[in-house]
Amino acid sequence: MTQVIDTDGHIFEKDQDIFQYLEPPFRGKKELLSFPFFPGLDGFHRMARRVSDGKAYIRGPDDPKSWKEVLDREGIDRTVIFPTSGLASGFIQDPEWAVVVCRAYNDMVHDRYIQYDRRLGAMALLPIQDIHESARELRRAVQGLSMYGGILAPVGFPKPLGDSYFDPLYEEAQKLGCPLAIHGAPSRGLGFDFFRSLIEARALSHPFAQMIHLTSLVLEGVFERFPKIRFASLEAGCEWIPFLMDRLDLEYENRAHQAPLLNKRPSDYMRGGQIYYHTELWEKMLPQVMDRVGEDLFLYASDYPHEADLAEGIRAFEAREDVPTAAKVKILWENGKRFYNMKEESQ
Repeated sequence: MTQVIDTDGHIFEKDQDIFQYLEPPFRGKKELLSFPFFPGLDGFHRMARRVSDGKAYIRGPDDPKSWKEVLDREGIDRTVIFPTSGLASGFIQDPEWAVVVCRAYNDMVHDRYIQYDRRLGAMALLPIQDIHESARELRRAVQGLSMYGGILAPVGFPKPLGDSYFDPLYEEAQKLGCPLAIHGAPSRGLGFDFFRSLIEARALSHPFAQMIHLTSLVLEGVFERFPKIRFASLEAGCEWIPFLMDRLDLEYENRAHQAPLLNKRPSDYMRGGQIYYHTELWEKMLPQVMDRVGEDLFLYASDYPHEADLAEGIRAFEAREDVPTAAKVKILWENGKRFYNMKEESQ
């Protein structure tokens, strides 16, 4: 069997677990638990419809022991942990609280997960409301907490990721040689707040969020200004990538003067090695997208526990006849290891 790196797994982080890591002036103030630490993702309760429809759902894992059991049971060698509620951190209005709660989340994940089993890696939640503190937190997380890099959860934040506001963070990431992961989740503010069912919002929210921010990153010249920076586009699949490549090239052909920092076509940046992309293992157009982008930039992500039956999905992918064996190994193992700068770890 191919070795497997899950480049994007999740926990259901609890406010009570984060609470004990809060710094002054918030430390020990139990009244903080009266309200959620992170804003809601949007107007949808993720479990309400499942409960009313009688659908089964796997809850957890909420603790490191459960995640270790998932790795052993599903045949996954390593995972990289992301938050769930914390993906709404872009909606936090108070910069001071954003800094404190992100630092506390990172300390909690380090102590509870990374220290428990080094197969449980993690990315740091960054308080983008204060970009200089965000850069400092990235350095602290990578150098002091053994985290691979930082999470950009930009939905809700009023600036796109190509804005020069983010330059101090990008400069720090480039100095550290660590990756940044763009991760959506909320549907609010993406142009379809009129939807009244989660299925409609979920169908569009992740890919639209990625297209918005990658458009900004490419056309604002971030990859020219920071030639060694690396991003991952997570949890959006890959079938939208050729569309965005062609669309950006079309606009660049007609309006290149509006993107003066670019020295090549937008599509060349999208396949140039600075952006890695999540792919669902079942996506029918994966071979065609690999023809456009290459085999070296695609990542496997379980999204567990939001999705289940991981081993079954991996086996089905390994049995695909339209994806070369070498590409399967890259997607399941090699690309993720390279993106996260993973070293061999003893348990």
